[in-house]
Amino acid sequence: MEGLLPIDFSGLLKQQTADELRQCNAFTGVYGLQLSEKQIQSLIEKRFEALRSTGRVEFGQGILKKLIAEFCDSPFITQENYEELICDLQDSFYYFKNESMDLFSDDELIAHMKYFFDYICRGDMDYLNGTSLEALCRGKRNELESDVCEQNESEVFIEEL
Repeated sequence: MEGLLPIDFSGLLKQQTADELRQCNAFTGVYGLQLSEKQIQSLIEKRFEALRSTGRVEFGQGILKKLIAEFCDSPFITQENYEELICDLQDSFYYFKNESMDLFSDDELIAHMKYFFDYICRGDMDYLNGTSLEALCRGKRNELESDVCEQNESEVFIEEL
């Protein structure tokens, strides 16, 4: 395949993500939250770092826009901590997607994160990561293990008949 030019998909994804984040400013402004161009570029770079560090791959729209849409009305997010918290939430999202063995859809995990963040952890990321989400994922994994054990026991019972 000589002569073919390599396509830089990462550049295309970065541009798409930047456009999505700029669009977010339209609805987050109501809550006093705006991302500057520098913050947008920083979040994009951190997105790709988070994907690399967790071994995850995304095609198309990333998770940043969904996180911003869900969390922008949180009483614990201010303009001063906005970029940092969105970055931390993104890191937590990818980590706990892995920890839950992808048993939660993106929207389910984000909804759980938002509930715990606002009502249980009261904006404390350490508490969110160290207890609430960890327990949620452990419960989901145990539920899966229980289902597999029950299925195996049923198969053994049927074979004995």
